[in-house]
Amino acid sequence: MIIDTHCHIYYSEMDNAEEIIRQAAENDICIILNGTDPSSNREVLELSAKYENVYAALGYFYSFADEITDEDISLLDSQLTNDKVIAVGEIGIDYYHTKDNADKQKELFEKMIGLAQKHDLPVIVHSRKAIQDTFDILKKHDVVGSLHCYQGSGEMAREFIKLGFYIGIGGPVTHKNNKKIRKMLKKIDINHILVETDSPYLTPEEKRGEKNTSLNLKYIIRKIAEELDIEEDKVIEITTDNAKRLFNI
Repeated sequence: MIIDTHCHIYYSEMDNAEEIIRQAAENDICIILNGTDPSSNREVLELSAKYENVYAALGYFYSFADEITDEDISLLDSQLTNDKVIAVGEIGIDYYHTKDNADKQKELFEKMIGLAQKHDLPVIVHSRKAIQDTFDILKKHDVVGSLHCYQGSGEMAREFIKLGFYIGIGGPVTHKNNKKIRKMLKKIDINHILVETDSPYLTPEEKRGEKNTSLNLKYIIRKIAEELDIEEDKVIEITTDNAKRLFNI
């Protein structure tokens, strides 16, 4: 079994979502669908109820920091009791497009962490151009999880690992011009790595120009094996065990 620990394979993102989920099941791939707002969270719950190989992660994304209401928070609180929910995510902070609402982003992030603590769930964290603020917030809370599509240094990755976090490695590790991720990868132990696709985004180099799917995990696994000089089967075994341990699958 392989576990795609982060993707968005639902109808608001992909017309053929259920076909991709069925293909994943045929290839012994379990997927963790990540919601980002009330609408996508509902889709995630529906698909996780329908398919055995689908698990749910529910959360409110940074881009909704100006819109989320107390009613939305209460709704999410109730949804997190669902048996197929294994994490709070995708959540986090992102200053790439704007830092004007940084305080609201951080406030929403902390509310999401609070719900994760309440329900004893790990978090799946997005952080872009906001690594230090992300670290400072997570350090204040007793919570574990994964850093989705991690873009920081190896040194900073080790600091997150000390907090109980795993590092998500996806399609960018295969991109020819992304030496930074491959350099970082070699500075952390594989026992702290998860594989992910962020489907339909972040397509591996081999499939550039196409929508990404969980079936492309093989390219990510191949590149990790190549960079760490270990067998692909070992990458699958260890990263799957890591995901099972973190998400209690």
